[in-house]
Amino acid sequence: MSASKTDLSKYNNDWYQPGGSVLKKTCWYVLHAIFIHSAFPFSSFKVFLLRLFGASIGTSVTIKPNVTIKYPWHLTIGNHVWIGEQVWIDNLSRVTIKNNCCVSQGAMLLCGNHDYSKTSFDLIVKDITLEEGVWIGAKSIVCPGVSIGSHSVLTVNSVASKNLESCAIYQGNPAVKIKERVIKIDN
Repeated sequence: MSASKTDLSKYNNDWYQPGGSVLKKTCWYVLHAIFIHSAFPFSSFKVFLLRLFGASIGTSVTIKPNVTIKYPWHLTIGNHVWIGEQVWIDNLSRVTIKNNCCVSQGAMLLCGNHDYSKTSFDLIVKDITLEEGVWIGAKSIVCPGVSIGSHSVLTVNSVASKNLESCAIYQGNPAVKIKERVIKIDN
């Protein structure tokens, strides 16, 4: 078998259009740097800005400091969601985070990747969905095209490279199911 070499001079992602005018993207980058990807502490203003730029966001959403959100117009967040410090939502495609989810500090939701089997290293983009009650542990990664079933947990520093079932705890790289998640009802 002959090996081909990657040739980044052939890379071309002209087909990818993230949406938004040049002015809209420029305004987002500036405001994002000042208010979202900074120590700015006020979640309510961050939510206001995200909505202003096309994100669909529910009520009681907490967004901690130093979060990165690539394109708010590709973002849907439900009610009572927590986004921890230094979370990176690289939403080149649609990211949906449903009600009562927690994305812990340093986690990454990555909608983009590259086709390493092609010499031109083509861009690949796929949606990510976190169903209701999902907890993404600190410094964990959710890869393009992954859907995580309701009330599942991706433990600290784990990598979800395929869909995860509901009501389970996943750990490792790649993440594997280690046990069922039992949820106790509060009285």
